[in-house]
Amino acid sequence: MDEEIRGILERLEALGTAERRARQGRFGVRDVRAFGVSVPRIKRLARELGRNHDRALRLWETGWHEARLLAVLLAEPERLTGEQLEAWAADFNAWDLVDTACGQLIDRTPLARAKLREWIDRDEEYVRRAGFVLMATLAVHDKGAPDEEFLGYLELIEAAPADGRNFVKKAVDWAVRQIGKRNPRLNAAARTTARRLAASDDATRRWIGRRSLGELESPRILERLQRKADR
Repeated sequence: MDEEIRGILERLEALGTAERRARQGRFGVRDVRAFGVSVPRIKRLARELGRNHDRALRLWETGWHEARLLAVLLAEPERLTGEQLEAWAADFNAWDLVDTACGQLIDRTPLARAKLREWIDRDEEYVRRAGFVLMATLAVHDKGAPDEEFLGYLELIEAAPADGRNFVKKAVDWAVRQIGKRNPRLNAAARTTARRLAASDDATRRWIGRRSLGELESPRILERLQRKADR
């Protein structure tokens, strides 16, 4: 390990607390080597250090949870290769790492669409989660993407085998809800998908459908989308 990376790890260790480590465990971030540093503090450090792809790769290799979160924030999207992305995906071991990687890095690359289609068919819980999280983060961040892209994702969601693992089913629910909050047309389509899931004989599909429908049919969301459409 070089001196620069050792110095960054020392800074992360100094920022960590036992209380934060315990809190991570309560919120489902377990079985990771962690200092116990909050995400806002990691983001502040990332802003200080600035984008640097080589530094990001070296931080990832340390195996420390916060170092990998920092690596995601420092990596340069245009330099991320498919090989590097697959190597990182093989190391996914916590939902917050997956979500940060997808929403702060991967969905900004040309690789995102192909990877989400590959990953939703993978067996590993966190890799499969990443595929559905990419649907959700693209729905939030790519304002210019056509409705047809997200209609296709709803079809993929309905066609995907039910997966009752906690971090997968929550990602599917997130994807349906975020797609349905883009505009009235996609809201109607997402609600149709959610109703079909809610009527399923499978408990996981019913759970996803009911949760998604609860938000997508709420007056708050419908009124916001109508205001947006009327502009």
